[in-house]
Amino acid sequence: MLRTRICLAAMLLAAGLHTASAQTATAPAAPAATTEAKPGKIKLTMQKLKDMKAKWAANKPKLKACRAEVKSKGLAGDDRWFYIEECMGKS
Repeated sequence: MLRTRICLAAMLLAAGLHTASAQTATAPAAPAATTEAKPGKIKLTMQKLKDMKAKWAANKPKLKACRAEVKSKGLAGDDRWFYIEECMGKS
């Protein structure tokens, strides 16, 4: 019984944090458009990441090569996605 209550409280807390982070992530989008920021400082949204993946799926051999480069360099997090985006943009 106690374990169920703790799990329920944890789920509610996680949902509340997710909602709060979603609200704060969408608000600063307008000021960021007027100033140029370094790509490493920008947090990727899930929608932007899905859009990038959909675009990259058209060229799977190049995506595989870019992922191999990322793995060899040991990149993680946003740095990994920005590197893949840059790599896929090269001709």
